[in-house]
Amino acid sequence: MGYLKIDEIATMTGLTKRTIRYYEEIGILPPPNRTEGGTRLYTTEDAEYLKRMITAKEVLGFSLQELQRFIQISDSLENTKSSYRSAKGMQEQKDSLEQLVVVVDEQLALLEEKLIKFERVQMELKDLKERALNKVRQINENKGE
Repeated sequence: MGYLKIDEIATMTGLTKRTIRYYEEIGILPPPNRTEGGTRLYTTEDAEYLKRMITAKEVLGFSLQELQRFIQISDSLENTKSSYRSAKGMQEQKDSLEQLVVVVDEQLALLEEKLIKFERVQMELKDLKERALNKVRQINENKGE
């Protein structure tokens, strides 16, 4: 397995080295392997993990706290899928599938929370726009007098 240094992983992901170290510091990114001299050694899986985090943060608008929760749920989902694939017998498969439903419900709940926040901001902006348009109409009507 070939390892990547922090410069390489930063280039692959578009993140700064400081951001990568910070994500490691706060526990979003698992600590990488290190050389005897302490140089961080990343894998391509680490790069993919960071790319998933970037997508969740940018596309879904997650805060770092939400991002940590999302990644934990995603990891749990991957473990559950793996557990299902390696299940021996119908009961183990059923148990894995039931756990999968629980984990997917957690992710759906997280997304639902985000949607509610987006809708609230959207309504506030629509309300502000409507009030501004009403004021413009009112000013235009008063000009005609």
